[in-house]
Amino acid sequence: MLVKVINPNTSRPMTESIERSARAVAGMDVRAVTASMGPASIESHYDEALAVPGVLAEIGDADGYVIACFGDPGLDAAREVADGPVVGMAEAAMRTASYLGRGFSVVTTVDRSRGRTWDLAERYGVARFCRGVHACGIRVLDLDGDPGALKTIAAVCRYAVERDESDAIVLGCAGMTHLVADLTAEVGVPVVDGVQAATLAVRSLLAMGLRTGKTGEFAAPPPKPYGGLLREFTR
Repeated sequence: MLVKVINPNTSRPMTESIERSARAVAGMDVRAVTASMGPASIESHYDEALAVPGVLAEIGDADGYVIACFGDPGLDAAREVADGPVVGMAEAAMRTASYLGRGFSVVTTVDRSRGRTWDLAERYGVARFCRGVHACGIRVLDLDGDPGALKTIAAVCRYAVERDESDAIVLGCAGMTHLVADLTAEVGVPVVDGVQAATLAVRSLLAMGLRTGKTGEFAAPPPKPYGGLLREFTR
């Protein structure tokens, strides 16, 4: 079986990092792909909206899918058009962290993403476990090249654990996936990477033979023409 891990931004180095993390835990065939269209990074509602067509263009040739962006862009639409299960990394990370104690904190990139993170915690039914959302102030595309990124993120994680009295940390960006082992050692509490959590969630669903229910809201969208730049999405 094949799990496709979709990087909704167009950064190929980030895709390579995502693939390494997913393969480390997958136990099955995994392929990470870079969106063929969309923003270089996703740091705003505008970015997220324009990333969705690139996500949907990657649905159709795998048994299950991971959306490797913490905003889970296009998750509902992907579930409509995919035959197999689709899991977003924010959903998987927060649900996983809720198993690890009374509460968790999310450490994300830029401050403007904090509100979206709280929205997702509410949506996924884990807001009572989420004790805080903290930004490290590092832009997404700087996470890999900034030599001080680990030190900065670790400091924010330690602050979050102390301030929020949290039992675990959720990393709020796929660009942090390569830091999870070092952060776990630095911070001293479980650190959850959504790329790995979502990959394992898809693997578990496939192992149980489970797919998205198609009798209601997530049935295939009704066929109709799409115009302009979206012409290729006509079903």
